[in-house]
Amino acid sequence: MNWQAAEAELFGDVLVHQDRRPAAFLPGFADTPAAHVGVARAEMLLTSLALSENARSEGDGDDHAEPSSALQRVEAKIDLVLGLLGTMLRERGDLPPPTVLRWSTRGARIDVLGDALAIRPGARGVLRVQPADWLPDCIELPSHVIAVEGARAWLAFEPLSPNLADALERHLFRLHRKQVAESRRLR
Repeated sequence: MNWQAAEAELFGDVLVHQDRRPAAFLPGFADTPAAHVGVARAEMLLTSLALSENARSEGDGDDHAEPSSALQRVEAKIDLVLGLLGTMLRERGDLPPPTVLRWSTRGARIDVLGDALAIRPGARGVLRVQPADWLPDCIELPSHVIAVEGARAWLAFEPLSPNLADALERHLFRLHRKQVAESRRLR
């Protein structure tokens, strides 16, 4: 498949989000028992992330009461601990390096870092991605390579469970909404 067909298959008529975040394709990990646990874990992480971010944004509107200073201090401390944990994980090499990632509920296009020649069309594995900047953890989505062009690879997700597909769609919508709000704020 050429890259134009891959773009149409993965991103045609669906919500797409693109940004720079820690992500990598790990060939060969899709059929391991750990990969099956990773799918359930990805669903749990995305669902928990949604609950956390919804709770954080509840105080953003004018019609909501201002959070107490004690709650703000607790949230600030948690943010500091998560930042420290994220730094430690990056130093250990547990997080993939930041790269340009374009993704939808169907798959992703990733700028491959390192040995791009190791990724071939048909290769199966997982897309490992840090879903939120403040969360020092990754989700792993089973996928296979459908196209490669230069240092870019197009990955189609293996069929996701309905719950995981729904959690991923909601997550991508929140990321897209934040990106639109940020671009409006900068104008």
